Amino acid sequence: MGVGEAFGAGPQRSRSAQVEHALRREIVLGTLPPGGVLRELDLAQRFAVAQGTIREALMRLSEEGLVQRRARRDTHVTEAHSDDVVELLRIRHDIECRAALRVIEANDPRLRKDLDMLLQAMRLAALQEDEYALLEQDCRFHLRLFEAAAMPVVEPVLMRCLLHTQRFKILNSAAHSRELLATADRHVSILEALETRSAEALMRALSHHIATIVDFGPEVMPPLAPETGQGVAGQAAAGPSLKVHP
Repeated sequence: MGVGEAFGAGPQRSRSAQVEHALRREIVLGTLPPGGVLRELDLAQRFAVAQGTIREALMRLSEEGLVQRRARRDTHVTEAHSDDVVELLRIRHDIECRAALRVIEANDPRLRKDLDMLLQAMRLAALQEDEYALLEQDCRFHLRLFEAAAMPVVEPVLMRCLLHTQRFKILNSAAHSRELLATADRHVSILEALETRSAEALMRALSHHIATIVDFGPEVMPPLAPETGQGVAGQAAAGPSLKVHP
C-alpha cells in the first residue's frame, strides 16, 4: 500500500485494508489504548474474516509502528511516549522545512488546487466533528505538499512522523480543547506562504505550524536560524541550519 493510500478505506479496497483502516482509526483515537492486546482470533471473529486477513492488516500496522508483533506472542498496541514524539517532531520539522526550496522550485501546477481541496475536506470533517477524518485529510495535505519536492524515498518517514505526532496529540489532550475547525484553518498560513513563491516564507510557515502541534513543541523544536542573506538555497546547500535550544 502506498504512502497516501494508508488513509481512507473506500468500498473497492480489500478486506484486509478495510480492517487495517478500522484498527488504525481506533488506535489513533485511543479506542484501542496504548499497551492493549490484539488477538488475531478475537479480531477475526469481530470482523468476520479469516485470521490470515487479520494477520496481513496487523503486519502493515506494525510497519507503521502502531502495533508491536512478536513471534508466538500477542500483538500489542504501541505506547505513545513523549520522548518518541519529541524526536519525531524534530525529524518532521527538518524534512518538511528543508523541502520548502524544492517545492517552490518544482512549481507544481496542480499543487495549490490540490491543497485547497484538501483544506476544504479538513473543514468539512471538522464541521461534521469527525476528528479522524480531519486527521486523514491533514496528513494528505502535508504528504501532497511534500510530494512536490520529489523525494519519494523520504515520504514513508514523513508519514510515520505525521501519524504518530497526531496520535500523541489526541491521546494527551482533552477533546474539548481540540478545536477541529481551528486545526483545519491552521493550514491557511502555509497556503499563503506558498502563494508568495518564497521558499523562505514557506519554510517559516511550516516551522511555526509543526512547532505548535503539541503544547511542548516550542520548547523542543530546533528554531530556524535567523536570515543571514544567503537565503534558503544557501542554507540547504551548506547543510542543516537548524539549531537545538541549549
